[in-house]
Amino acid sequence: MKLPRYELKAEKTLMVFEFNSEGPKGTIPKIVKFSETNLKDLYNLAFGDKNQESNDINDTIVSNNHDSEKVLATVVATVYAFCDKYNDAYIYATGSTKARTRLYRMGITKYFDEVKDDFEIYGLKDNEWESFKKDIDYEAFLVKRILRNDEKNK
Repeated sequence: MKLPRYELKAEKTLMVFEFNSEGPKGTIPKIVKFSETNLKDLYNLAFGDKNQESNDINDTIVSNNHDSEKVLATVVATVYAFCDKYNDAYIYATGSTKARTRLYRMGITKYFDEVKDDFEIYGLKDNEWESFKKDIDYEAFLVKRILRNDEKNK
């Protein structure tokens, strides 16, 4: 995606990324965290505001810093970076609420044409995974990077 995004800081493992949202509510630290699950090559994506005291993610707070497009583009950049390192990874994501999951769907829909050649994207509907379709309320999302021949040998 060729959208403005925030500068990222990442751990060497590329499992945790941090950046700052800038807007009318000031500077708000954000975290994107990829966690292994009990299934091989399946990682959970967690995202939200950084709790300054515990360094954990608060994924229920609504920052409303008027920079959602830039934040979304930054989170997508972490997915690209993570998948470049972990070629076989599937990434699972869902919102902490139905409203957040709907916002994620709207973001995927808005930029689907830009990312569809780079990612396989699936939606979970009625306990079944299907190829992502616009305007369907999904319960969760699953993405996998499509590797081109020149990328497979990295």
